Amino acid sequence: MSSFVFTSESVTEGHPDKICDQISDAVLDSLLEQDPYSRVACETVVNTGLCLITGEVTSKAKVDFINLVREVIKEIGYCDAKAGGFDANSCSVLVALDQQSPDIAQGVDEADDHSGNVFDKIGAGDQGIMFGYACNETPELMPLPISLAHRLSRKLAEIRHEKKLDYLLPDGKTQVSVIYENNKPVAIDTIVISTQHTPKVNGFSNETEIRDQISKDLWELVVNPATEDLLIKPNKETTKFLVNPTGKFVVGGPQGDAGLTGRKIIVDTYGGYARHGGGAFSGKDPTKVDRSAAYAARFVSKSLVAAGFASRVETQLSYAIGVANPVSILVETFGTGTISNEELTELVRNNFDLRPAAIIQQFKLRELPKENKGRFYRDVAAYGHFGRTDLMLPWEDVQSKADELVKLKS
Repeated sequence: MSSFVFTSESVTEGHPDKICDQISDAVLDSLLEQDPYSRVACETVVNTGLCLITGEVTSKAKVDFINLVREVIKEIGYCDAKAGGFDANSCSVLVALDQQSPDIAQGVDEADDHSGNVFDKIGAGDQGIMFGYACNETPELMPLPISLAHRLSRKLAEIRHEKKLDYLLPDGKTQVSVIYENNKPVAIDTIVISTQHTPKVNGFSNETEIRDQISKDLWELVVNPATEDLLIKPNKETTKFLVNPTGKFVVGGPQGDAGLTGRKIIVDTYGGYARHGGGAFSGKDPTKVDRSAAYAARFVSKSLVAAGFASRVETQLSYAIGVANPVSILVETFGTGTISNEELTELVRNNFDLRPAAIIQQFKLRELPKENKGRFYRDVAAYGHFGRTDLMLPWEDVQSKADELVKLKS
């Protein structure tokens, strides 16, 4: 019997890198809401008392970027007494956005390989490789370690916003180690939670007392409710539970570490359980295949698992700048497929339209911000882009496609 432990991590919305992802995607939302054809590549940097947004934007939209940035930071929780050294009301906000390169725009506006078909006319916004993954370890068809890590992060943020523990501050990280036997999860080995907190916790100032109090509170208010509906649950006797292992976590957020957009790509995807092409998502409009094709690859993989073609599927797509059709498509089932990888790859090629324009239209990637009152991508920017049970994401809705594929099997 083969046995191993696999670990994945998540971070809360107050982590410096995640602040940047949310700001970049808030900029994207605001531009697309007014002008669905905006071209956006927005990067954000935060440090003590500073937020810089930079990159390339081509849009007819008019946005007050400074107020938008402050609003995002405030909503996360960095304001007033709970600012934790980084205050939405007083931090400097610098805007340095240029226009997109005409050389890039030319290839996107008219694909090199178009044949008059409307979907052929839009080329990929860049070259690159993208991976999508799905497995049957959880109802949302995600690997269990990253699914659990996100559950814990979301619950940690939730109880902070609800003020159930008044000592919690916005920055935090979670990590979950799952025991596998014969490639199936059987138990939770270790849970790590690091959460920023005020210098005093329930009147305690001693590090040991603080950590003991936080550990007790988080097991009761985070771990138990976040995992109560699972078949595989943490066990107080056998699951190792580590809280703020350094002893305290008072200085955090941008005061503790600088943050950058796109530095949590493994948290955004599959927790390291599947391969990653290297491209980040946040701040990029849908013509950037780093984002849209990664969503499409997840849709393909999840559809195949939901249709019963395999219990684990990884789909790789590759693109060339200015070319509409994928350069390559590869489906890998790790020996779990009901038909060969070659046959599945051909099935995907014949039944999924993976040109950027087709992906954009199928998932309504340009219209979603306006349909959701100016915020869509911003809400996806924290707690993962896949397997979200708290958001309605079009690339996660595979039932009709799975039903269609099941008919092909019969």
